[in-house]
Amino acid sequence: MSQRIHLPLPAMSALRKLGQDINEARRRRRIPMALMAQRAGITEVTLIKIEKGNPNTAMAGYASVLFVLGLIDKLKEIADIANDKTGQIFEAQNLPKRIRISKE
Repeated sequence: MSQRIHLPLPAMSALRKLGQDINEARRRRRIPMALMAQRAGITEVTLIKIEKGNPNTAMAGYASVLFVLGLIDKLKEIADIANDKTGQIFEAQNLPKRIRISKE
């Protein structure tokens, strides 16, 4: 029996939007569910869960579907430092005030 995952509302909302976007991208490409599931190496039941934004569905399923849709590059960018403004601010605050040359 799988364990139910409890997510904060913003995370759940983001997964639902991702699922809806995947569903719309698949339909825009005119890819039937059975063919999409086959290409992604998942079952149709798993594809339905992905398109609903189910948080209990493995990340690998989402990644496979995004690959089939040609959208996998976006997944690689999610936590990239270029998109992490808060992390960049913290890093800038930790820069040394002075740099000393050691005397040897």
